[in-house]
Amino acid sequence: MTEGLRLRAASPPDGLTATEAGMWEAFRNGSVYDLSSGDAAVDDPHGPHVWGPERTVRARVVCWLLLDGPPALAGRVSSLKLVGVRISDTMDLAGGTVVPYVELRGCRFDREVLLPEARFTTLRLVDCAVPRLEAARLHTEGDLHLPRCRFPGGIRLTDARIGTDLLLNQAVVHHNRGGRSIAADGMTVGQDLQAELLESYGELSLRGAQIGVSLSLRGARLRNPRARLALNAPQLTVERTLYLTPAGVDSPLLGGLTPVRGSRVQRFACQGGIRLDDGRFGDAVDLEQARFVLTEEQELSLRRVQTPELRFLGERPALGRVVLSGARVVNLMDRADSWPGPGRLQMSGFTYENLVPRGAFPLSLRLDWVAAATAEYNPEPYELLAAVLRAGGADEEAREVLLAKQRRRRAGLPLAARIWGYVQDWTVAYGYRPGRAAVWMALLWAGGSAAFAQAHLPPLKSGEHPAWDPALFALDLLLPVIDLGQVGSWRLRGSWQWLAAAMILVGWVLATAVAAGATRLLRRG
Repeated sequence: MTEGLRLRAASPPDGLTATEAGMWEAFRNGSVYDLSSGDAAVDDPHGPHVWGPERTVRARVVCWLLLDGPPALAGRVSSLKLVGVRISDTMDLAGGTVVPYVELRGCRFDREVLLPEARFTTLRLVDCAVPRLEAARLHTEGDLHLPRCRFPGGIRLTDARIGTDLLLNQAVVHHNRGGRSIAADGMTVGQDLQAELLESYGELSLRGAQIGVSLSLRGARLRNPRARLALNAPQLTVERTLYLTPAGVDSPLLGGLTPVRGSRVQRFACQGGIRLDDGRFGDAVDLEQARFVLTEEQELSLRRVQTPELRFLGERPALGRVVLSGARVVNLMDRADSWPGPGRLQMSGFTYENLVPRGAFPLSLRLDWVAAATAEYNPEPYELLAAVLRAGGADEEAREVLLAKQRRRRAGLPLAARIWGYVQDWTVAYGYRPGRAAVWMALLWAGGSAAFAQAHLPPLKSGEHPAWDPALFALDLLLPVIDLGQVGSWRLRGSWQWLAAAMILVGWVLATAVAAGATRLLRRG
């Protein structure tokens, strides 16, 4: 008697359509239930062709199967595998626990799919038309796959827990009434989040999300030009690498592979601001060939980001700002033509340990890079650049950077201090080119010696003077403090007095400039 009741319970219940009865049996058998016609245009779930009753099942029957379906046939595992099926009404699995494996391909949902606080083992929707996916606090033990799906009303995955991978490759997601395309704040993904070639029309929000391995937005196109942000992901944690890089187009293999040479690629492009403030990235943030289209008010914000490597190798944004204030990286890999110009780069508190330029990046352009980040004089970027260059063995370039710092500082000083700054610059280059003082001294000594060779100076005291030596006399004038016994032994008159006074003054100026430069060098050491 018990066996008879079990068999009757496993049979399709009354009230099912023929299409639904076929789905019921396929579920028990664990087989694929394929209602596609074989005509690609007709079977396109995103196309205009109408799918009639012969391809339609009710959402409540699907929920019945998933939440309280019949037992599997002997030796089989029950699962829901649908291809080319239209699901009418709202599919509501909120708070439910779904044990069977679920995979829907090329299916069409008439209304939104509700999965808040539901639990799945694995859920795969591939190339499906879904008006909206509401899945806040969804929990999956395995994957959540949504590749090539289209969501006109957006996706909500707030505080979702994805056990392994989340796939959004080639998905097309439009914004909801709040302006968000994908709301995934606080989401946790156990392994990879792959959203390659994703098209997002609205704000993609990943605030406080945690990704167990890598986050790939290769070839993605994010568009939200009228709002402030297209990607809003402060406090994002990615254990490996964030990829905002190109992807191969029409490649059968997506998922982190570098496009084969010669293949057609699509670059990551973002029309709208990006916010990655306070993010933590275990390996790198990769912006290879990334394109940013910003307005004057929008930013590519990397405030306080921490990562071993920042690959700033994208296209220079024409407008907007790049903000790296407080960011900390080990290796900065960049190109000269990737950075924005003056007034559109902020690097206050930005630190890096190594520079790895891609292509030609001469010191003159590196100094322009620092100047672009400091609207007003700030010694910090210059001192950091000099320290990094010195650590890499480029001592001469480090001195050039510190000299540029002093020249930038001079521009904001009062007139008298600026004049003294120019004197130090012309004479000893603020102490960073001490050999220049010796050149000036030699030239003045030679000129003074030649001039005083024409002089016939009477002694101050007859019989109590050294032999006349114009070269030694000129040197005695130029060297302050040191007395060679020449200046005090001869009487100066007329123009010779003025020449001697000028040489004494220049000698003191040179000595003071050398002392100031030496003090600066010693303090730096």
